Amino acid sequence: MKYLYALMDDETQYWIAKEVADSKHSYDARLLFQKAKEATGSKPKTLITDGLHAYHEAYLKEYWTRRKETRTEHIRHITIQGDKNNNKMERFNGEVRDREKVMRGLKKHDTPILTGYQIYHNYVRPHEALDGRTPAEVCGIRVEGENKWLTLIRNAKRQTNTSIECDT
Repeated sequence: MKYLYALMDDETQYWIAKEVADSKHSYDARLLFQKAKEATGSKPKTLITDGLHAYHEAYLKEYWTRRKETRTEHIRHITIQGDKNNNKMERFNGEVRDREKVMRGLKKHDTPILTGYQIYHNYVRPHEALDGRTPAEVCGIRVEGENKWLTLIRNAKRQTNTSIECDT
């Protein structure tokens, strides 16, 4: 059994980074946090996690600083109510698990299924909590056209074609 670890922006619900691991108990979340820093170009003001010890260890190594004014606040408790909870992430985990069940689980660390689902989540699927917008739209990224999948594929193809050089 594999485990999916993911980071999502709380306001936009944009899925920032992901990692698949073999275990909960020996997992090192530092790589996940490093991927998130690379993707966003910054560290978060607030990090909300469940009580998994690996998150706190990674937080101390990747985000904690002595200077309070630049320190990421780490909220590591599980509550259903209140303004600081991980309900959105738990809902997202349930959504991925529902999809994974049909596919009979994650079998590889580098499965393309998760990357495709990440694209779908961020750019294609409208979210009720975001007033029918996608996380990308909330971030100011628009995908034009009726068929967003087709638009993304065509744009990816154009990008690929412009960077190919041929030798004859």
